[in-house]
Amino acid sequence: MYMKKIIFVIFVLFLSVASIAQGLQSPEQYLGYKIGTRYTRHHKIVEYYRAVAQAKPEMVKIEKYGETNEGRELILAFIASPENLQKLETIRNNNLGLAGLQKNKSNTSIHELPTIVWLSYNVHGNETSSSEAALLTLYALVDPSNTQTKEWLKNTVVVLDPCINPDGRDRYVNWFNSMVGKEMNPDPVAREHSEPWPGGRSNHYNFDLNRDWAWQTQLETQQRMKKYNQWLPQVHVDFHEQGINGPYYFAPAADPFHEVITQWQKDFQLMIGKNNASYFDKNGWLFYTKERYDLLYPSYGDTYPIYNGAIGMTYEQAGGGRAGLGIIKADEDTLTLLDRATHHFTTGLSTVETASRNHDKLLEEYRKFFEDGRAGKVGEYKTYVLTSSNLNRIKAVCKLLDRNGIEYGSISNKNFRGFNYTTGKDDAYTDEGYHIAVSAYQSKAVMAKVLLEPKTVVTDSNTYDITAWSLPYVYGVQGYAVKEKLDVSNG
Repeated sequence: MYMKKIIFVIFVLFLSVASIAQGLQSPEQYLGYKIGTRYTRHHKIVEYYRAVAQAKPEMVKIEKYGETNEGRELILAFIASPENLQKLETIRNNNLGLAGLQKNKSNTSIHELPTIVWLSYNVHGNETSSSEAALLTLYALVDPSNTQTKEWLKNTVVVLDPCINPDGRDRYVNWFNSMVGKEMNPDPVAREHSEPWPGGRSNHYNFDLNRDWAWQTQLETQQRMKKYNQWLPQVHVDFHEQGINGPYYFAPAADPFHEVITQWQKDFQLMIGKNNASYFDKNGWLFYTKERYDLLYPSYGDTYPIYNGAIGMTYEQAGGGRAGLGIIKADEDTLTLLDRATHHFTTGLSTVETASRNHDKLLEEYRKFFEDGRAGKVGEYKTYVLTSSNLNRIKAVCKLLDRNGIEYGSISNKNFRGFNYTTGKDDAYTDEGYHIAVSAYQSKAVMAKVLLEPKTVVTDSNTYDITAWSLPYVYGVQGYAVKEKLDVSNG
């Protein structure tokens, strides 16, 4: 009998230890160090995300959406209330129904549908603080003691992509860990602040993934965008880092804004900025808005979501490849990784909070964005016709349109006139052998206009990046932008 009691006690203790081991842990508890005191390699980020999902399966779902060129996992975490997580696929379908991209439209009212907020971290591998912040953000969203996040999740689904560019991140982190001493050296001349070429910014093939959202030339982007377009969130944030001496940047963005950006998208950026500012003011953190980062070029992590119905934003923390675990700035203050991660963590939660508070308006304007597209209210041109004697060039354009969910087809009536991309004049259409036609009467009308417009309206010459990208010029095919609605036969 005595031995049985001992065995029973041991069994109970074993179950208790197992229960504790499987319980929810903070990043510090799981990793064994405080976030910001050392760098977390990508596989440990993935392990922590999976551990949280295992501890809170009623609130977190992990989905692997692909792998990098070097075989590292690309994952998403879906965080929702237990009620919403159970019907995640229904929520996705209903959301696409709001955008007019589902054949079977849902009768569910806007009040019953959650807002979808998508947060993307570490697209530039050596802008490392955001993936550290992603660990803190996941924990805050599921922490039972956090009453605020519990309230937000009642009407919001949060999607976290903890690291868009794992190959670049590990390239930087592995280099830094091999350079840093037992204690970090904040002196800017120390070797840990001189990252060698090519650095961790780009992916395996040294391509900048933040310029690839629309073109989708890279493996990471192709896999991510397939998943993004299956969800089309109402809010998207792309987390970045800039030079070490800059204050934190968040929306509203700088001019120029592309002319298709709606007043609501501008207004919400202002609301986000005010909410972020309230937290930064409370903590005495410096920030700026409306400078440098404009909304024009369509292949960024802020503009691409905007042209697909979302509120797209870039957040920029000082740091980057020079910052390491800590660096002395020009003002002789020391910027630490903990500072950087904390700032990104704060704006991430502030974004979820603002989206939750503006739930109904976000979904109403989201629906209107796509309704206006289908009604042909976007831009002066109603049909775009591309033609070429080279079938492969036409196929290449079709491939890009497919990847972006833009509908296209053919026309039977070829007796029309339009703006000729080559001559810059209004000319009669001449078929060169093969053609495709894109109607402006579709849900993805805004994205179609931005990619196909003959000339982009630029209100300010001081732009951050490229100002010309029209597809007929890019692919070397003849194009006609037509002001009348032509009969386009899809399929």
